[in-house]
Amino acid sequence: MKYLFLFAFAILSSTTFSQEKIASEASTYYFIRHAEKDRTDKTNKNPHLTEIGKKRATSWSKIFSNIKFDAIYSTDYNRTKETAQPTATKNGLELTIYHPYKLDTKTLLNDTENKTVLIVGHSNTTPMFVNSILGYKKHEDIDDSNNGNLYIITVIDGKTSDQVLTIN
Repeated sequence: MKYLFLFAFAILSSTTFSQEKIASEASTYYFIRHAEKDRTDKTNKNPHLTEIGKKRATSWSKIFSNIKFDAIYSTDYNRTKETAQPTATKNGLELTIYHPYKLDTKTLLNDTENKTVLIVGHSNTTPMFVNSILGYKKHEDIDDSNNGNLYIITVIDGKTSDQVLTIN
């Protein structure tokens, strides 16, 4: 009986260790598009968020309140930085700026291995970045009126899974 107990304990311990190991070796990426931008000046290539956009940025930080981010990436535009900042502030993080058309997915994946990351982009660059991590084209550009898509990618042992939620 003593040996049976020890055997069962060893099996349960190894199972628990394996589950903890899997959880600790996952990289999770949350991708969102910037919130609603000010469209009053059509010539302004770097507009700020509207009041509705500021509320959405605050809402994202509430939606993400139970997620401990290790890094938050944003393009170097007012609208993306303003969308990311409330969540960065709640996590005590500085924004990491990336260039939307010079994506180095391999470096990003290496730099953020086993981390939880928020990436704020644009209607065209967000799906492009998601597709790049997936390794194939799955997602199309986001409709210009949609600021509520949330793409979640998890990478475990080089295998990716993804899902898309729309939060309005």
